[in-house]
Amino acid sequence: MNIKMTIAGQIITATLEESLSARDFFAMLPLTLPLEDYASTEKIAYLPRKLTTQDADPGVGDITYYAPWGNLAIFYRDFGYSTGLIKLGRIGSGLTHLTTTPSASITIEAIE
Repeated sequence: MNIKMTIAGQIITATLEESLSARDFFAMLPLTLPLEDYASTEKIAYLPRKLTTQDADPGVGDITYYAPWGNLAIFYRDFGYSTGLIKLGRIGSGLTHLTTTPSASITIEAIE
């Protein structure tokens, strides 16, 4: 499952995991959400509803779901592990757009 994320006219591509959580997220697409910086480590956006959850071990460049808050989290810097993070997928290209773009909206779409 491949997705395209557009932020401030810049394209970020990613591949989602073959998990129940990632499939649930994929079923919501397309989405346009307000995106904000959190702790100078990640960009977050709140989803319209909570996702199905299962365990994962995310890292830099991963698209994750933070189950306790119900938000999407995309890490662009190293971070400490947090219980409740579920890996949905991984960025393939365009990660630097997250570090150079302040808070903005993000559009997330499926790629055929």
